[in-house]
Amino acid sequence: MYRTARIEDCEAVYRLICDMEAKTLPRGRFEDIFQKQCADSDYECLLREEEGRVIGMLNLRFEEQLHHAAAIAEIMEFVVAADRRGQEVGKALFARACERARERGCVQIEVACNRLRSDTHRFYLREGMKDYHFKFSLDLTGSAPEENVLGR
Repeated sequence: MYRTARIEDCEAVYRLICDMEAKTLPRGRFEDIFQKQCADSDYECLLREEEGRVIGMLNLRFEEQLHHAAAIAEIMEFVVAADRRGQEVGKALFARACERARERGCVQIEVACNRLRSDTHRFYLREGMKDYHFKFSLDLTGSAPEENVLGR
């Protein structure tokens, strides 16, 4: 079953995202952000649930952008449970996200993805996305390592 996340899904979403990031995120801050996003119509967290277990999630943000003069959707987080990867769960979640973006009047769906996630890059390319942009980041805390690593 595919559905929109509710507040009570926070723990399942937290576990999936910590797995994706290969680290334990601060639970209290995560819960605060999750609750705010659940209440904000500019976000939609899509879930894939099987037998009461959340096995995939895709978090969308909708916004109007001046350089498009239109609305776009951005995939903020997207993860499938490790034991369910390669079983088209992600493909179906991505299709649902594109459908929701069209329903919201978006002209484009975008995603930023760490350069080290080569399997994920192949997935997006297979789904028809194009690699047209660079995304740059600047750590403002002074705690980022010099090299790009997952789980930092």
